[in-house]
Amino acid sequence: MTGRRIVATGTFDILHPGHLYYLEESRKLGDELWVIVARDSNVKHKPRPVIPEEHRLAMVAALKPVDHAVLGDKTDMFRPIEEIRPEIITIGFNQMFNETKLEEQLLARNLSPRIVRIGKYADGDLCSSRLVVKRIIDKRCQDQHHPE
Repeated sequence: MTGRRIVATGTFDILHPGHLYYLEESRKLGDELWVIVARDSNVKHKPRPVIPEEHRLAMVAALKPVDHAVLGDKTDMFRPIEEIRPEIITIGFNQMFNETKLEEQLLARNLSPRIVRIGKYADGDLCSSRLVVKRIIDKRCQDQHHPE
């Protein structure tokens, strides 16, 4: 018998402290943390990932809180959930899921995990892949135009 399974999901494009916080907090809710990493082709709600899906998967799998990391399904986002059968699914503070709608969609597939939204990491200055990219562009472009 396995312990309590938790599933966390995300793109995890450029890893930052907010990702680690999300996964650490998710792991505290159970005994086994599964992470579903979004496929490149499925990321439509924000700019395409900079890092290819295989690399994002390897990076997430290497993180201490993560017991298992898998790529999402290309056509059915619920297929990995059906295979893993978690007791809890966590979503990040800024993930665009409606918890009620998600619970209804899961129930329609005979799945009834509890949905838990993880709060925001307190030091949020660089807790967004978008902000990390912006910082890199600002600093690197500025350094190239103003060498010391």
